[in-house]
Amino acid sequence: MVSRTELLVSESAMTVFSVHHKTTYRYKRPIRPGLHQLLFRPRDSFDQRLLDCHLKVVPEPAEVRWIHDVFGNCLTLVDFGLKCELLEFETFIRLEHTPENAPDFRIEDYARSHPFSYSEDESPDLAAYIRRHHPQDIGVEEWLEKFLRKDTGRPTGQLLMTLNEAIAEGFSYKRRISSGTQLPGETLRNQQGTCRDFALLMMEAARALGFAARFVTGYVYVPTRDGPIRLGGGSTHAWCQIYVPGSGWVEFDPTNGIVGNRDLIRIGVARTPGQAIPLSGSYWGDAEDELGMEVEVNVKTDGDSTAWAAVAG
Repeated sequence: MVSRTELLVSESAMTVFSVHHKTTYRYKRPIRPGLHQLLFRPRDSFDQRLLDCHLKVVPEPAEVRWIHDVFGNCLTLVDFGLKCELLEFETFIRLEHTPENAPDFRIEDYARSHPFSYSEDESPDLAAYIRRHHPQDIGVEEWLEKFLRKDTGRPTGQLLMTLNEAIAEGFSYKRRISSGTQLPGETLRNQQGTCRDFALLMMEAARALGFAARFVTGYVYVPTRDGPIRLGGGSTHAWCQIYVPGSGWVEFDPTNGIVGNRDLIRIGVARTPGQAIPLSGSYWGDAEDELGMEVEVNVKTDGDSTAWAAVAG
């Protein structure tokens, strides 16, 4: 007898994705690189299974080691012993990816209508994700009032999808070379931002409504040859997860209006955007020694000949 679970898996179209990511730093004169941290290796899960993973670093590192951070993400720590004028990190991952049947996610009876309270068993572990991280941004509440009526119950799934769509349809995506994430209030004032900005805005809006939310960093597949254009391609991508009783952590990509994991390759999760930076590090030298950074990201499916996309900084 074939179980219902087996039927659901067989009906889902599994895809094999490969991601080639190269980051290059150039300097006027030799500098000494300090410790660098990479977040590029995805964790195996029921919806994605890692098949292959490689890292190439120039110059040759003095030490490479792997650890798990407080969220269970796999971090790569790279240290150097030589000076250099060029610093390059090249990563490759290949994985099986199974899209979920979203937005048809299940919700426990007690949480079908908002507002609701998480169960006593889950509340202590979700508390840090429910707490507002930018409570001074009162603009978030004002924005929510535009399409949510106070003291009125609403289906939980519909509410979350409304938030996701409101950002996807009401804000303009604009790539920003500088690092960091805009405060939610700044994104609301500008009516534009990057994928990281939109993810943080949705997280803070969801937290203002009592939901647990966390930040996700990864990649988005851009199926330009056979489907709608996805924003955020050509570099790393960011979105968020909301904890829904009965379905667990559900993916919401407010940049593209995606609900569920379709076309999204999850690398790491964190409580704040600053805890999920794909590559960070330092060097000994003068600030004016830095000539710039180049990022090349290629996300493709098996048999796809998608070209490299370059971002110069």
